Amino acid sequence: MFINRIVHSAALLAVTSLPAMLAGGAIAAPIDAAPATGTLQIWIGGAEGDKLPAFLADFEKANPDLKVQITQIPSDQADAKLLTAIAAGTVPDVVRLFSQSQASLMATGAFAPVPDGLVKPDDFFASAYETNVKDGVAYGVPWDAYATTFQYRKDLAEKAGLDAPKTWDELKTFAKAMKAQGATWGISADVGYDIYNAQGLNEFVHQNGGSFLNADKTQWTINSEANIKALEFWGSLFTEGLASPDGPKFLDTVPWFTSGEIASKDIGPWFEQWLVQANGQDWVNAKLASALMPAGPAGSFSALGSGSLGVLKDGKNPDAAWKLVRYLTQPEVQVAWYKAFGSLPAVKSAWDDPAIAGNPLLDAERQALQTAVDIPQVPTWNQVGTYMGQQMELVARGQASAKQVLDDVQSFAESAGLGTK
Repeated sequence: MFINRIVHSAALLAVTSLPAMLAGGAIAAPIDAAPATGTLQIWIGGAEGDKLPAFLADFEKANPDLKVQITQIPSDQADAKLLTAIAAGTVPDVVRLFSQSQASLMATGAFAPVPDGLVKPDDFFASAYETNVKDGVAYGVPWDAYATTFQYRKDLAEKAGLDAPKTWDELKTFAKAMKAQGATWGISADVGYDIYNAQGLNEFVHQNGGSFLNADKTQWTINSEANIKALEFWGSLFTEGLASPDGPKFLDTVPWFTSGEIASKDIGPWFEQWLVQANGQDWVNAKLASALMPAGPAGSFSALGSGSLGVLKDGKNPDAAWKLVRYLTQPEVQVAWYKAFGSLPAVKSAWDDPAIAGNPLLDAERQALQTAVDIPQVPTWNQVGTYMGQQMELVARGQASAKQVLDDVQSFAESAGLGTK
């Protein structure tokens, strides 16, 4: 479940910046309610492709004259393969996109605008829907969404007599108390020193009232004073001995959390199931709790993760493609996909289903999605974010100041540009 971070990370560098060629203001004609016909080609990466064929049985039954063809692509190859297909004009009808790289893919101009009335934008978490909007036109529809939350060892917190931290200052107090309870490190921060470090810093930046782009998204503002202060705070978690600059790496979080080497982690909702698989439900019930990210001066903000469905302009069966998109974003189908695969719905009303609403560990997740912040949706973010994440290691290890690093990243970003016209 929630594997887009794991399987998609290698694909980020495969996406190159292409000229923006979006059709300004175009809105497609409405899609009717008649059954879909013909052949529908779907490209999807990762483990979702294993589950989707069986999951679409009801959709195929409702559209008996439609033949669905699903091509499963290794997620570390999905973006590069799609770019190649776009260049060659041999595209599928519909693809699954990840918010981390969809700006680069959409910048090709290969995606069709969402037909008028297909979905209601207000039905979705606003931040997830906005990842698809360019110049006021939506070129994709959210399929799933998650936000990072503060997940911690509640057994250690209870021994220390502490609730989850609500502010930056309380976070440090909490981390010190967890060390006093026997944890090696009070908190864990990402140490892959890659694009996901930059995505994590984006949380702290917004918590401090900053942003990587100016208001109209025409200039990089990476080395603003607010952003420098945010990186200084992030770096202090390491330099003050509250977090390790060496681990755990992303896939090591379960054993480190289980053993008490770390007592808390800024991480997504997949963490619960990972811990259930490793330790059992009783262990999770006794030792895991989830809360909103501690607030900075500007409030509590989490990192958004989302996936969308996009229809290619050169696909052969756009009618069937949009009917599939409409189907997959119905609230009851969103809940069914959560039960089948574990991806949390992008449609807000689906969260009222007992399967989701009945899990207290998802209460903070639902709140966090109301204000979750996305990475800059510009085609060059992959290059800029990757470079930023690499340079953040210097701050974590006390080898450079936050200002030195962000001044350097600002220069890099200005050289890369925004990848838009």
